[in-house]
Amino acid sequence: MSANITANPLETGADEIERYALEECVKRHRFDQRVSVLIISDKRCEMAIKFARLGAQVVVADKSDVQQDIEGRILAAGLREEIRFTGSTLADIPESFQGEPFDIIVIRRGLCAMPYEEARRVVRQLLLKLKIGGKLYLSVLGLHSELSEGYAAAESVINERFGELAPALAEKYGIRQPVCLYTERNLFMLLLEAGASVLRTLTTTYGNVKGVAVRV
Repeated sequence: MSANITANPLETGADEIERYALEECVKRHRFDQRVSVLIISDKRCEMAIKFARLGAQVVVADKSDVQQDIEGRILAAGLREEIRFTGSTLADIPESFQGEPFDIIVIRRGLCAMPYEEARRVVRQLLLKLKIGGKLYLSVLGLHSELSEGYAAAESVINERFGELAPALAEKYGIRQPVCLYTERNLFMLLLEAGASVLRTLTTTYGNVKGVAVRV
């Protein structure tokens, strides 16, 4: 099963899971003047700016080669005191982030670039960087999306599902490394096995999968 091939599985526009995270920030800000947020991979800094304008203190984690661009966007938005950049990715999470434990962590991209077992370990690490009751919001590329057409690992079980996209799709979306594509159930189990309490999962129109979990 795959989604309409004309749809964009990378979904750069409005994102329901991001709306949930922003709504959570508003709720928490009513009771606590210092809401802390970690966003992993926010290359245009759009989401960080939205959180900061809601009154949150935000840490943006991304590759060091985008630091200058992100910090330029932070300065242009007049939010230098509210948003900090740190040069790290899901593959090299530091022992501690300045500002942790966080109320909210958002993983926008990158989890699919690692095998399932490694992704589960990373999610577990991040859960421990949340406050008790803090929430994790994440997005992964879906097995039932356009990306599955010609995907080398399409028939593999989730623990072994790590392969390259079809050449045309790899070129179209700039995803040239092996990836793990998820079903909604796969993401639910990933969160559960990492030790989270799963609040919701959903599959988008384009076949991608989103999840919200809480540290208990």
